[in-house]
Order: sequence, then structure tokens, then C-alpha cells
Amino acid sequence: MTIDKQLVWVRDPSEGFILARLQELMGEEADVFPIDNKYPKRVVNFDDIFPAGDPVKDVDDNCELMFLNEATLLNNIVTRYKKSKIYTYVANILLAVNPYEDIPDMYSSNTIKKYQGKSLGELPPHVFAIADKAFRDMKSLKQSQSIIVSGESGAGKTESTKYILKYLCDLWAKGAGPVEQKILDANPILEAFGNAKTTRNNNSSRFGKFMEVHFNNKYHVVGGHISHYLLEKSRICTQSAEERNYHVFYLLCAGAPQELRAALKITKPDDYLYLKNGCTQYFTSPQSGKKISASQMSKQHQTKGGLRDPILDDVEDFQRLHQALSRVGLTEEEQKSVYSVVAAVLHLGNIEFEEEGGARGGCRVSPHCENALQTAADLLGVEGGELRMALVSRLMQSSRGGIKGTAIIQPIWVPLKTYEAMSARDALAKAVYSRLFDYIVFRINNSIPFQASSYYIGVLDIAGFEYFQMNSFEQFCINYCNEKLQQFFNERILKNEQELYRREGLNVPEIRFVDNQDCIDLIESKNHGIFHILDEESKLPKPEFGHFTHAVHKELGANNNRLQVPRASRLKAHRVLRDDEGFLLRHFAGAVCYNTNQFIEKNNDALHASLEFLIQESRNSLVQQLFQNTDNNNAKGKLNFISVGAKFQTQLSQLMDKLKENGTNFVRCIKPNSRMVGGAIEGSLVLTQLQCSGTIAVLALMEHGYPSRAPFNDLYQMYRAFLPPKLNALSPKVFCQAIVHSFGLSDKDYKFGVTRVFFRPGKYSEFDTMMRSDPENLKSIVDSVLAWLVKSRWRRAVFSVLSTIKLKNKILYRRSCLVLIQKTVRGYLVRRQHKPRYTTIANIKALEHNLKEMDSVISQLKDERDNAKRNIENLRNAIRNACAAIKSNEKISPSEIDQIYNKIRKDVETQMSALQKAMVDQKNREEQERLRRLEAEMRLAEEAKRKEAERLRQEEENRRLKAEIEARRKLEEAERARQEEQDRIAAMQLQQQLEQAARQDLESRERLEQERRDHEMAVRLAKETNGHVEGSPPQLRSFPTMDSVNGENKLNRSERVRMQQAMQGKQKYDLSKWKYSELRDTINTSCDIELLEACRHEFHRRLKVYHAWKAKNARKSTMADQERAPQSIMDAAKTPRVAQKGEILGARHRYFRIPFVRAGDNAADKRGWWYAHFDGQYVARQMELHADKTPVLLQAGIDDMQMCELSLDETGLTRKRGAEVLEHEFEREWARHGGPPYRPSH
Repeated sequence: MTIDKQLVWVRDPSEGFILARLQELMGEEADVFPIDNKYPKRVVNFDDIFPAGDPVKDVDDNCELMFLNEATLLNNIVTRYKKSKIYTYVANILLAVNPYEDIPDMYSSNTIKKYQGKSLGELPPHVFAIADKAFRDMKSLKQSQSIIVSGESGAGKTESTKYILKYLCDLWAKGAGPVEQKILDANPILEAFGNAKTTRNNNSSRFGKFMEVHFNNKYHVVGGHISHYLLEKSRICTQSAEERNYHVFYLLCAGAPQELRAALKITKPDDYLYLKNGCTQYFTSPQSGKKISASQMSKQHQTKGGLRDPILDDVEDFQRLHQALSRVGLTEEEQKSVYSVVAAVLHLGNIEFEEEGGARGGCRVSPHCENALQTAADLLGVEGGELRMALVSRLMQSSRGGIKGTAIIQPIWVPLKTYEAMSARDALAKAVYSRLFDYIVFRINNSIPFQASSYYIGVLDIAGFEYFQMNSFEQFCINYCNEKLQQFFNERILKNEQELYRREGLNVPEIRFVDNQDCIDLIESKNHGIFHILDEESKLPKPEFGHFTHAVHKELGANNNRLQVPRASRLKAHRVLRDDEGFLLRHFAGAVCYNTNQFIEKNNDALHASLEFLIQESRNSLVQQLFQNTDNNNAKGKLNFISVGAKFQTQLSQLMDKLKENGTNFVRCIKPNSRMVGGAIEGSLVLTQLQCSGTIAVLALMEHGYPSRAPFNDLYQMYRAFLPPKLNALSPKVFCQAIVHSFGLSDKDYKFGVTRVFFRPGKYSEFDTMMRSDPENLKSIVDSVLAWLVKSRWRRAVFSVLSTIKLKNKILYRRSCLVLIQKTVRGYLVRRQHKPRYTTIANIKALEHNLKEMDSVISQLKDERDNAKRNIENLRNAIRNACAAIKSNEKISPSEIDQIYNKIRKDVETQMSALQKAMVDQKNREEQERLRRLEAEMRLAEEAKRKEAERLRQEEENRRLKAEIEARRKLEEAERARQEEQDRIAAMQLQQQLEQAARQDLESRERLEQERRDHEMAVRLAKETNGHVEGSPPQLRSFPTMDSVNGENKLNRSERVRMQQAMQGKQKYDLSKWKYSELRDTINTSCDIELLEACRHEFHRRLKVYHAWKAKNARKSTMADQERAPQSIMDAAKTPRVAQKGEILGARHRYFRIPFVRAGDNAADKRGWWYAHFDGQYVARQMELHADKTPVLLQAGIDDMQMCELSLDETGLTRKRGAEVLEHEFEREWARHGGPPYRPSH
């Protein structure tokens, strides 16, 4: 079909979207040609096509894009990233793309000062702008603030957190003494003990932290606090081949002084079981690499060289760690104790076990590991023999009867098998390291001076959504946390935002988003959630992971699309798991397959009693301190133990309560590529992160939303200091209205709610800049405000006067109405009483008219004239006497009145008969002459009548034609009335089918959307692990969205299917592959009636699909300019109706005329007329006439894209009274405005 060939974005599996041009409409799809020749021509569904606008232009705020959709959002991010602009906004949400390289002057002190006190949008997007907004919101709203930094592993969350803290401390902690440095020193310490290299991030935080910067009532920094969550303990003992353990182990090996390494017996990573199975290379720079001796290097490091990262250096980072520990208050002795505990963990890992013969079985420490055992015991401050005994056996306590019923408790040592001893060793290492980490955080918090705090700004940095080839309990907890944060984001940004708009009376369209509450319930429900089932399994005497997994599938997996068996995964490596070895959970970001093999062990992190008691008796004061407040689950018993999952749920609940009480700011970090290299960006990867983070839904909301707002009173308090006293006396709401109106902002840029004023994206910064401008400009603002107040008061006064006048006129009108009613009632009562008298008098006086006629007759008489005059005079006297008698006697009866009247009437009739007889003879003589004159007059009248009859016949013919039109319309209405009942039933069934189809489409779309994300995630994971993905990606866009089912200006899919089925039932031609030119030529030239009618139906069906897509993606400012027919006709076509069984009545050619007002022409004198000539079911000619505009004449075959595409039944014109006109009326207007003669297509 011939279209404008505009630039569009087309969905692509590898690039996200590619730029193309529309070429041809193919039914519900379009034929597109990519601009880049390396991409082939393709046919794409309209749901995967988006208008492009200007693809080379970039904007700071994505809400400023001409077309707001996911394609333009992705293009803007990619375009800015290639220009080293890594930050962009979606309203008040910051999107930060990890550059993987240093950008000059991006985070310098000058940049910090530049963003101080600047409103969001006043300067280019930056993480400093979010930090400053949080501080200003805290001051203006008197409320603590939270900044949630989220994103995938490797997206740059940790770095963004550091820069936010740097900004807050540099500006507002300079006068707080050591507070600033101690808050900043926390980062290198926490990164050393809690960060590690993974396959997706060289500096991945393996724990979550919420760092609070506290302020006093004068908004100066007075302290800080750090809360941490869920350290990944399993990494201490095992890592994958390309990952490392925690950084601190490698810092000791590479950067510690020789004396310290000798004291701790630290060598190279290859010598430690907890390190050598992973990556053993150090992070170095060219300079620091020279400081490492060969004895410190692993074989892998010697072969491949050091790892490179702009922010990591194992040699230099040890010195930074040592200095930071000193600044947070650890003495040299305490630091050495910390390093000793870290080294003890490494030596513990080197203790191996072997089977021991004998009747008791059990195991023993391998002889070659005695040195490692003794070293670990020395560093932990315990005896080597006791440590050996605690590792290879478990202490049980039994009781036997004593004297007089007393009990004697005897310890029993139960030998452990080899795998049990290894598990006990790993459990001890994890417990020691995790408690050391808790101690480090405790010391950091204690080192930060703390005064009375009024507010705080908290920065949340927690591991992003994780999925690996092997996912265990840690990934399960991390992803559960991300589910909760995503729900909080949905509620705070989407749900609460829309609720606020409704509450404040703002007319903003509702935006749909995916609610993940069902997934959260699946995990945390108290009675049947996964955590609950896991805790119940852990309380059993012999818990088994297979039994736990089976219980999960049995209780939660039935008829639940969120939870499935591992073989439902798209990754081949997951399908080898049995049903009782894992489960597949569909999160908001995609499906993750969890291996439950170690869920039970990791959910219970308590040591067995022998190790617990041994460590508590340590000679090392630090180790004693680590275990002095132990919470031994074994001592409590299985039925009362507190699991790791339960602790994490409690911590997360407390965190969410904090976030809900605070104001919230969001920083969405985005990972540009999976190779972690600078300058490269993968469109599909970025698009997946945008969709999973809810940013697409926010963009749709902000297209119509108002992200900046301020309560009237707060705005009043904020700016009253800048204004003179005469403006300060205003009420807050009037003050805000006066200020905003006086600036001359467009009505689209702001809205007044019930309690606050709302601004469109970027407009509040303009408002704030004007309010804080120089005094001269402020004076002009004050003058404008005063002028607006005078005008407003004058308008109110005029309105009051007009209202008073209107009320006065209404009172006078009602008074006149009351008088009229009273007069009418009184008159009625009097007339009813005296009606017989005045009626008779009127009748008697009417006889005087007869007397006058007699006088005229007498004047014509030639004989007995005098005698007749006397008789008439006597009758006249009798009439006067009778009237006087009736008037004077108010009590005269009706019968007496009738007698008087009848007597006078009889006398008058007698006299009249006599006169008539006298006149007969005289009239006979004059009759001949009168007849002659009458004949002449009749001839003249006959001629005039003939001319008048000719005129009336023409008018009657026109009336007859119009009456036939009206009769045909009435007959059609009558026929519809007769079928009303069965049509109502059919319409109800159709509505149910439409609703069912809509539900099925939505469910199918959500399922396929989830499957598409699962497939993308599986593809990414397969690339990283050289795995294999089975199955092709799902055809996501086969179903319409809910907007396409329910939205305005969009074609209902079920209705399209029904139309196609109806057409296929009536015709034998498959036209779905025909092009526009072929359809048009067939319509103009074919003599086959059936083929021609089929082509017309297919042609107009394609027009509807194209116009529906164009209306959906139209520019916001030009939506009203695309009307092809009056709005009443387009609205009538949206209403689903039962298709007619056939034409009831009607001709092939019908003509219609209805009023038409273009959008924006509100005045009554702007109304024009819309004419349409229907040849069969579709428009053949169309006119639009306006008094002040050039007539628009359109003809089928030439102007199809601008003409109404609806059929006659869909327009509802046949049901509009007075809409149909005669052929000559349409042809007169068509010819008068220069229309060419009409040539039918067949």
C-alpha cells in the first residue's frame, strides 16, 4: 500500500531495535527495509514497529523525546553512551550506564560544586544531581531520604554508591571533623572483605549494604551508620574457574609486607584449596606488577599476567586497606589479629581428611596436612589436638541416673565420616569469616562520631538480580530481595503515583504494569512459602533436600506458571537435573533454575557443639570477641532454631519499612555489554534490563504524568523569603496560583491539584531558576504577580456583579409568572360563575348582525321597505330590553334566559324569511348578469390554479423522494426492532467472546513475554558458559496487548478475526498476499463482481489496520489533525455490534451529509459539512466544506489514505435521522466546488 515511508524502529533480537523504512502493508503486518544494508528485508507485526522521530538527536530526559516508546528510549541511551554521556533521566529516575573506563572531570571537585543546589534538569544528568535532590528534598520536606541503587551485577552500583557518598561528604561534612573520612574509609574496607571477582563483574559486592549519612537540624553531617545483609559464605570455600574469592585474601598474598606474610605463613594462591580452584591471577597495574616476587605468583598469573581494572590493584589496595583500618580506629595489634583470622581461614581450607580403619570407622587428618592444622590452630588461638578432635568427631551429651534421682551428664565423641569432617571444616571457615565481617562493620560504625540525628540520607547497594548455570541458596535470597525492591519500585513510582493523580483530580491515563506479588507470596508466605517449607524440612530428624524439593513442587507447583520443574528450562545444562534436585522459578526479570542440593545446609549455618565450644575458649582475644555473643542453634534444638532465611526475611522487612518511611530516589544502573569493556554497547542486553527494571512502564506513565510536585504550603514557605510583605500575606494556594500564572507557563506544563501543584518533567527547574534569579528579574516577577492578582480580583468582582444582576432578573421573572397564574385562576372562577349570562348576551347580540343584514336587504328592496324597517326597529328594541333584563338580574335562572333568547331568535328568523322571499324575485333578475361575471372570473382563477398546481407538483415530487428516504430509514429501524431480542443475545455472546479472547490474549502475551525473557537469559548464560539453548525464541508479538484490545483508535483483534472469518465464508479468494497496487487495479478494472467485492473488503481492512497503527503512534501535538471523518462516525465504529445478516433495504448509491467541526475549532461559526457518497458499502467520494477553508474533495482510487475507511454499516449513518440526502443535492455541491464526474468501478 502506498504510504509515507517514514523512518521507524523495528524490533531485532540482537540489536534490540534497528532503523528501517515502511514499504508495504501486508494485512496486519508491514514490509520494511532496514536502513543498514547488512540487515535483510523483513515482514514485521505492527506491535514491533515504533516511529523513530530524529534518530541522531539525544536528550537529557527521555520524557522530552518526540515519540515515547521503548525503541526511542534505547536509541537515546545508546546515542548518548557513544558520546560518553553515561547518564540520562526518565523523569526523576536516573539511568546510569557503566562506562568501564575513566571519563575526565566527571567526578571532580569542580563538578561537585557545579551541581550543588541545582534543581533536577537544570544541568546535564548526573549521579550528583540525584544526591543533591535527595538533600534538598530532606531540607524542604523535613523527611529522611533513601537512594536505591539497583541493577545487574557489573552495572556499576558500587561505584555509583561511592560517588553519592563522596558528594554528600564533600559538601556537608567538611566541618564534621573525622566523620567525612571515616564514612569514605568504609568503602575500601567493605570492598576488600565483601567484594569479589565474578564472571560478570571484577568488583562485585557479595553482600548488601545500606549506608546512612546522618544530619542534624541544621543539615550538617553528624554521623553515619552501615547495615549489611547476606554475605555470600559459600564463596569462601568454592568458586568457579573464572571467579575469585574475596579480595582480602589476594591482598594479603600480593600486597602484605614480607614480615607479615612470614608471620602468617602466607605464600601464593596456588597453595590454598580455598583459592586454587578459581582464578588465581592478581589485579595489577604495570607499575605494581613489578613489586610482586615470583614466589608470590601463581602459575596462572605467571602464564597470563595480571588482570587489569581501572579501580582494582591488589598491591596498592592492601596499603589503602591498612590505612583505612587505622583511620577507623584499629590499632596495629588489632589489625594483625584481623589478618591472622583471614589467614586462619586459608589454612583451615588446607586441612584434608582420610578414612580411618577400625571398628568405629570415622576419619583422621591426613598426615601431610598437620602443618596446616597446627598453623590454623595457632592463628585461631586453640590447641592443635583439640582442633583435630573437634574436626574429626562430634560431641554429644548423654545423661544417666545418679544417686537419689540425680542425672550425670557424660560427653560422648561420635566420629565423623570424611565428607562430614570436610563439611565441619568448611562450616568453621564460613563462621569465622562471616563473624569477622560482622566485627569489621561493627568497628566502622563505632568509629564514626555520632551526635543527635534529625534526618538521614541512606544509600542502598545490594546485589542485583543473579542467574548462573548453578544457582543455590545465596542466589535465591538475593533474587527474593530484588523481587521485594522491584515491588517497592512499582508501588512507589507506578501504583502510588497513579493513586496520587486520582486523589488530586489530575486526568492522567492509567498505565498497566506487571505485579510480582504472586512470586513474592510463593517465596515468603508464612504457611506455604518456599522459606516456610525449607524451615519445616530443617526441623526434621534427618532432613533431605530431595524431600524438600518434592514438597515444593507438590504444594506450590500445581497449576502455577511461576514454579516449574528444571526440565522446563531453556538451558540444556539445567535439564539434566531431576525433579527432586531443583526447581525453576520465574522471577520478574526471568526464570532461574535453582539447585537445592545445599539449601538445607546453607539455611542452617550453626557449628556443631564441639567446634562451637572450642572456638569460644580461644586464646585470641579477637576470636573470643567474635564468638562471645553466639546464637547457637544446636543448643536451642531443631524445633526452635532461627534459620538464615528467617534472619534475612527479618532484615529485609526492616529495610523495606525504612524505605517506605523515607522519600525515595532511584538510580538504575545498566550494564552495556557482557565483556566488561569500554565503548561497546549491546542493544538487546540494555533493552532487557530496561524492561525488567520497570523503566518502560515509567516512561509510559511520564508521557502524561507530572513527576515534580510541591504542596502549596511547602512552596509558600520555600519562596516567601524572596518576596515582599504584600505577597507574603496571601494564602498558600492563592500564592502558588499567582506565582505560576504570572510566569506565563503553558497550561500543559503544570496542573493544580487539591493540595499541591504539579509540574511536567523539567519545568520545575525553570520555575525554581526564575524564583531564585537576580533582584531585577525578581522585581519584574513581583510586578507580574501583582498584576495577575488585580486582574483576578477584578474578574471576581465582575462575576459577582453579573451574578447579582442575573439573580435580580430571575426574581422579577418569577414575580411576573406568579401574577399571571393568579390572574388566570381568578378569571377562570368568574367565567365559570357567569358563563350562562354572558354567553346568552353574546348570542343575543350576535342576532344584531342578522338585523344589520336585514337592513342591507331592505335597502335593496323596492316594495314594502318602510314596513320592514319598522319591524326591524321593533326587533332591535326587544334585543336591547332582553340584554338589560339579563344584566340587571344576577339571579336569573338558565331556563328563563333560554326562553328570552329563543323568543327573540324566532322573531328574527321569521322576519328574515319574509325578507328573503321578497328578495328572491329581485335576485332572479340579477342572476343572469352575475353568472356572466362569475364565468369570466373563473377562467382567470383556473389559469392561476394551473400554474400553482405545476409548482406544487414539483415540490411534491421532492417531498416524495425525501419521504421514501425517511420511510426506508424507518423500515430499517423497524426491522432492527423486530430483531432486537435476538441481537441483544447475540451481542451478549459476542461481548463474552471478546472478553474471553482478551483474557486469553493477555495470558498468552504474559506467558510468551516471560518465555522470551527466559530465552534471552538462557542465551546470555549459554554464551558465558559455552552451553547450549534448546528451542527457538517464542514469537512474542503474535498476540495484541491489553491496550490494543481496550484502547481508543485501535482495531479490536477479535473483531478483525471475526471479520476475516466472515469474509472467508463469503468469498473464495485469498487476498492476504496481494499488494496495494494489485488490489486497486482490480477494483478499477475487474468485471468479476465477487472478486471486485472481495478486493474492496480486503483493501479497506488494510486501511483500518494502518490507520489504527498510525493513530497509536501519532505525535502528541498532531493527533487531532488526522481525522478522516467526523468524530461521531469514528466513535460509532468502535462499538462492537452483531453483524447484519444482509442488507434490509437500500440502494447501491447512497448520499449523506452531517455537521463537522475540526479539532480546535470550538466556535459555532466554525462548523462545516461533511458529505459522503457510498457506492455499496464503502465511500466512493467524500467532501469537507468549511466557510473559511478550502473545500476538501476526495475520490476513491486517488485519495484512499485520507478518506474514511469504514463501511456504511460501521459508520452508523443510516441510523442518523436527517443524515441522508438526495443525489441531486450531493451532485450540486460536488459540481459547485469543482469535483470531477463520478465513474463507477463496475
